[in-house]
Amino acid sequence: MRKLHAETALLPTGWKRDVEIAIGDDGRIASVADGAPRSRDAEAVAILLPALANVHSHAFQRALVGLTERRGPGRDDFWSWREVMFVFLQRLGPEELEVVAAMLYVELMESGFASVAEFHYVHNAPDGSKYANSAETGAGIAAAAQCTGIGLTHLPVYYAQGDFGGTPPGDGQRRFLNDPQSFARIVESMPQYLTRADDRLGIAPHSLRAVTPDHLKAVLSNDPGGPIHIHIAEQMKEVDACLAWSGQRPVEWLLDHVGPDSRWCHIHATHMTEDEATRLARTGGVAGLCPSTEADLGDGIFQFRAFTEAGGALGIGTDSHIGTDAAQELRLMEWAQRLTQRARNIAAPPNGSTGRTLFDATLAGGAQALGRASGAIATGNWADLVSLDAEHPTITGKTGDAIIDSWIFAGDRSCVSQVWSAGRHCVKDGVHKDREAVATRYRSVMAKLLA
Repeated sequence: MRKLHAETALLPTGWKRDVEIAIGDDGRIASVADGAPRSRDAEAVAILLPALANVHSHAFQRALVGLTERRGPGRDDFWSWREVMFVFLQRLGPEELEVVAAMLYVELMESGFASVAEFHYVHNAPDGSKYANSAETGAGIAAAAQCTGIGLTHLPVYYAQGDFGGTPPGDGQRRFLNDPQSFARIVESMPQYLTRADDRLGIAPHSLRAVTPDHLKAVLSNDPGGPIHIHIAEQMKEVDACLAWSGQRPVEWLLDHVGPDSRWCHIHATHMTEDEATRLARTGGVAGLCPSTEADLGDGIFQFRAFTEAGGALGIGTDSHIGTDAAQELRLMEWAQRLTQRARNIAAPPNGSTGRTLFDATLAGGAQALGRASGAIATGNWADLVSLDAEHPTITGKTGDAIIDSWIFAGDRSCVSQVWSAGRHCVKDGVHKDREAVATRYRSVMAKLLA
């Protein structure tokens, strides 16, 4: 049993002083007491919060950042970016994928994330052939999570077609492709690599453009009972193609033909009508927003007001990892709304804190999207915790919700002092315990990839 004693901590009942938390050997919170004197064997921290879950990651894309900022001969957009990504991906083998994922997970934890949902679609060799071990690359993701300590919800991705209506895939997509039988083998193989008590397994139909209705039905009939994630309505070209194929918009089609429930996380869900946003919110599922990636790719702006006013659940992710900072993602979520509505403090209720509102919402939505007992400092939950540096210039002197407002709207990863994931103490004094070893391997891989 380990103990933490916080001068101030955010509990489900609000901000409390002198909070002592006991963490069991199983990584779960065994007890929480406020107004408690510090035990002799308790580690002292100043500010303690529940740690966020990252609802959407393509880990390998961390190695691509900065390499797509040169304009081609014509218009650049999501689709031209995707072609660059396809070419770059051909250089990455399983070993490189694992090293890149480990570096990313170190960075995510240093910014305040304690867990991640890995939307993993790189299943095949560069020439499209199957590895002898169908879960070869997924095993590397699990190994990267285990070596860094981040909590993992692993989501093998089903991908089989190039566009709506069963269009054949292109060469750039060959590393992603499966049929229902080969995909089932991947899903069945993964539990042997997800060996920690807090590891979770779900599935992810890539998108309606990459999965036929028949295959979607087959994949869903064999799901392992965990979270289900899907890319949906990210780009207007996708919406237009779905309308041409089915006469319906992507979110509309999914709602009418699949009936998603609270296990689903709808990644991006950018281009919705107000009616779609309201209907999606009422399913109980999570909208997984990735603001830095959505800005980088020119995706568009989420229907925040209609979705949240209907009670929709929100999660935050970093997707392509053009940004890896938890505070930055929440800041951009709000700022995008301010720019479109030409107003301030959009997310907050009257007389409420914007940072606290966003933080509470994405704590709950992230835990739900990962199928993870987290999101609150409460008995029985995993000890997913983040301690902020009370002496940081952005934080110092602040109390209550002003701490979170300051971190999200004026701070960054330098405000994060310590991070625990399921009781694993991974970040101390702002630095991941294995940063140097992981970074050394990463530098070697990048030198090889960019040679």
